[in-house]
Amino acid sequence: MDRKSRIIEIYGILLTDCCCVVLSYLLALLLRYGSFAAVHHKNTYVLVCVWILLFTVLYDTLIGSGRNFLRRGYYVEAKSVAKHVTGLLIFLGCSLFFFKEAENFSRLVFGYFFLLEAVMMFVCHVLLKKYLRAHYQADRSRTKVMAITDRESAEKILSALAAGADYDCEISAAVIWDHDMTGQALCGIPVVADAGNVIEVAKNMPMDEVFIHLPEVGKSALKQLFEDLEAMGVSCHYNVDVSGADAGVRSIGEFAGFTVFTYAIHPMDNRRGMVKRLIDIAGSLAGLLITAILYPFVALAVKTDSPGPVVFSQVRIGKNGRRFRIYKFRSMYLDAEARKKELEAQNEMQGLMFKMEDDPRVTKVGKFLRKTSIDELPQFWNVLKGDMSLVGTRPPTEDEFAAYTPYYRRRLCMTPGLTGLWQVSGRSNVDNFDDVVKYDLHYIDHWSLSLDIKILLQTVIVVLFGKGAK
Repeated sequence: MDRKSRIIEIYGILLTDCCCVVLSYLLALLLRYGSFAAVHHKNTYVLVCVWILLFTVLYDTLIGSGRNFLRRGYYVEAKSVAKHVTGLLIFLGCSLFFFKEAENFSRLVFGYFFLLEAVMMFVCHVLLKKYLRAHYQADRSRTKVMAITDRESAEKILSALAAGADYDCEISAAVIWDHDMTGQALCGIPVVADAGNVIEVAKNMPMDEVFIHLPEVGKSALKQLFEDLEAMGVSCHYNVDVSGADAGVRSIGEFAGFTVFTYAIHPMDNRRGMVKRLIDIAGSLAGLLITAILYPFVALAVKTDSPGPVVFSQVRIGKNGRRFRIYKFRSMYLDAEARKKELEAQNEMQGLMFKMEDDPRVTKVGKFLRKTSIDELPQFWNVLKGDMSLVGTRPPTEDEFAAYTPYYRRRLCMTPGLTGLWQVSGRSNVDNFDDVVKYDLHYIDHWSLSLDIKILLQTVIVVLFGKGAK
């Protein structure tokens, strides 16, 4: 399986190596001359700095010094660094000779630089490795995989998956197709379902991908399984050829040491995904600055209007069923959740969503906060943490999620957003949850960076003119 965060790993190594090269080079100059002002032949040293940076970029890009980066031990890492440094030494020596700059370049700087470079690069690689491993193994970052297999193969398959999975991959649940072993554990992996209830269980649990090993199951049953999982937007890896399965995208690859056919309805390109995340970080930092400026005024207004905390938090369902706590400026009275059941009969939204135009639970200040969308400003913290994105789908409550069908669950195959397509398409006029789902699935199926930018611009217009806000 290709690691979803592979692009972060590659560019993380490249950035680390470039920083190590520049820093060790500058330190070598200081050790030799005492200060940069005392350096002779400054043009030569500037040119050499450009050369070594160019070599580093080309080496990491073309040779791939990050191959098996997280699996390399200290000895293998030291060998990799030694190859890099040796290559750079040869390249720099030949370049100085070819351009007749060797006599202008201090041999002490040459020696200091390569000694510092080797030590610094090795240490930084070890530290980067530790950080990436911790990041990949954090619950929020890990890819949660459900393994579906039969009783005969279960222990062999589950133990192989657990041993061969990448650092960012967690085999979080198992389904024993032909036996009811629910509540038991195999190879430390909890068994959660069998063939009879796998879809019902899967739609209400955190899950990103499914690994399937069912060599004895008929094609019709497998096709139905693929269709049900596809309806939820879940990627499926199958290690035996299955003809006739009607899935979105098919590819042959490797998963934890097994050759698999992968079925995914709308995989996101890693590079565009990284750009989307960088936009989220930049936008959330700007949003948090605005939140900090407005916080004293909002806090005073909320406190004056009704007793209770300034910020309201609630558990919501994020990408592929992950729970997270969402934050908003409080716009309702403290007993709002308890009174919701009393108002269910007045719900103006058909389906699994509550909307009421003149909701008596909303405070006077809350009406203004909602109309201007100021109540949602604290969600920039959720965006910065990675629980949400600037643009995405609406995160449902736990009660809503519990009633989801596989079709509804597919709207959670992307990170939920602060704004989205249905919000900028006149959300006041949407009175059927199925229409909300259609907007969300259209966004998922046609996602692009340009669509995100378009929705963000439309959101600014909606907020400024109050269009569609309730």
